[in-house]
Amino acid sequence: MARKDNTENPGRLKQIAQTYKMTRRVDRKIGWILAGVGIVTFGVLLAIGFLIDHPIYLGILGLLLALLACAIVFGRRAERAAYGQMEGQPGAAAAVLENFGKGWHVTPAVAMNRSQDVIHRAVGKAGVVLVAEGNPNRLRALLASEKKKMARVLGEGIPVHDMVVGNEEDQVPLTKLRTRLMKLPRVLPGSQVTEVNDRLRALGDLMKNMPIPKGPMPKGMRMPKGPSGGGRR
Repeated sequence: MARKDNTENPGRLKQIAQTYKMTRRVDRKIGWILAGVGIVTFGVLLAIGFLIDHPIYLGILGLLLALLACAIVFGRRAERAAYGQMEGQPGAAAAVLENFGKGWHVTPAVAMNRSQDVIHRAVGKAGVVLVAEGNPNRLRALLASEKKKMARVLGEGIPVHDMVVGNEEDQVPLTKLRTRLMKLPRVLPGSQVTEVNDRLRALGDLMKNMPIPKGPMPKGMRMPKGPSGGGRR
């Protein structure tokens, strides 16, 4: 067991160091900000300790809270820096969605056109969320087509939301995508979320069931149609 701990700790420290270096390339003030947060937090608790005549106890508590505050600030700024590096790259929204973790069923690239405008799907207690990347004008038709396809299997009362990632008006910046989804009202129980996701998966995953080539799509190539209801026998 001790050997396992010894091998895991250097890995975690190395990961933290790599994350810090990545963040510092984008956020040059990260070191000063973390130092300021730590010093202020520790200083305030230590001052309170002297006022109530318990500097040692409050000093220890201040140190722990300072480390916690630095960890929280570092995590948020590291996440923001990572999103900033991904912004504008194809598939960036899918990468953000797939990091949501428990409670969301994410399926990247459920719809795509020749221009590589793409729609990703997330299913959670807020319902079905379609997250689109690409040209907003072309995405309108793509979103409408995907909603029409989903309507065949979704029952009444299942909310369907759509968001276009971008920095223009009526779009959602990549850095705010997670926050926007988390603010959606929770209306479905967990069992119904699984049921809805299973229904949608039955429609077929574009990337798994269709021969979409990687990289730019060849000119003149026609998009394959979705799987028919009959299937093979």
